[in-house]
Amino acid sequence: MSLVQELLDPLLESDQEFAKSFRERSRERPLSAAAAVQNDQLHALVQQLFFSERSKAIRHVGFAPVEGSTSTARLCLEVATVLAESRSYDIGLIDANTETPSLHSQLQLDPPSPDNATWPVAPHLWTVPRQNWLHEEEANRATERDLARLRELTSEFDFSILWCAPVSWLTASIARTCDGLVLVLAANKTRRIVATQVRDQLRQAQVPLLGTVLAERRFPVPQGLYKNL
Repeated sequence: MSLVQELLDPLLESDQEFAKSFRERSRERPLSAAAAVQNDQLHALVQQLFFSERSKAIRHVGFAPVEGSTSTARLCLEVATVLAESRSYDIGLIDANTETPSLHSQLQLDPPSPDNATWPVAPHLWTVPRQNWLHEEEANRATERDLARLRELTSEFDFSILWCAPVSWLTASIARTCDGLVLVLAANKTRRIVATQVRDQLRQAQVPLLGTVLAERRFPVPQGLYKNL
């Protein structure tokens, strides 16, 4: 894969604190060494994913874990926050996960208004609740009409991050509405053979794979561990 990044575990802060921008947090207190490393890695991830030289521009990306127990809401919020930091782009953080409580509840954000398709959470950063594109949430499926609406909402932003459920046929359908999918692997949990099988299945489903992110890392992992996925 073209993109391999390893992210350290988030600091032990509440989810609500993660809703603040990196700039706001840095003004409140100096970054610890671990936070500084994480911050640098997030910026490197955004740079390589969205702003590297490639033939096709990448604007709209889904993040999906391989393991059902891997939490990715914070990661998606932080990637979206880094993109919004420049205040040059409008960023959408889209709830495309139909298998868990809403993104707003995961991040302890104020509930969105049912009358609004998008909900501002920071300068140049909006969230899109799943009910604004998914008509039958309890059925855990998406119709072609739903996917068309999701594509329409995504296109309203300069960049968008789609918070996806663990890899499934529905995740693959959702990923085809954007520029590609990033797989989130769990350190010390996701087996290499499983990740490779998931990669092959997504390729067969014609889902563009943009790379992998290693999350839930608790101690040093060799940098090249997943480089050949």
